[in-house]
Amino acid sequence: MSDCIFCNIVSGAFGSATLYENDEFKVILDRFPANEGHVLILLKQHIATIFELDPEVGGRLFSLAIKIAQVMKKTLNLEYMNVMQNNGSIAGQTVHHFHMHLIPRYENDGIQIAYKPLDLTDEQIEAMRQKISSGIQ
Repeated sequence: MSDCIFCNIVSGAFGSATLYENDEFKVILDRFPANEGHVLILLKQHIATIFELDPEVGGRLFSLAIKIAQVMKKTLNLEYMNVMQNNGSIAGQTVHHFHMHLIPRYENDGIQIAYKPLDLTDEQIEAMRQKISSGIQ
């Protein structure tokens, strides 16, 4: 898709600080990072969200994410990391091309990635458990 920035990065039309690449994925440094060393894992295929993602591709992506995270831990001397993946505008997705963030974290780095937790009743939790589990096969 010519109007997708990540498709343009994957195709080489736009430059990137590429760390790794294979037939399915391109791993780059985020141009506008939350913290130094913020990495993006891009799918080469244009898929908007996790809802369209093939589970086998997702498994290979997460395996790659683990390998990259382990390298980052060693080379950046870090103990903490956020692994993020947003789906849809309301969830914070700004580029509608599936990608995963690996964000290095350090003590007192000032980054806040948080949500206000709900205080659900046991009945609400059980109703949600039944609703979701009924669709899992």
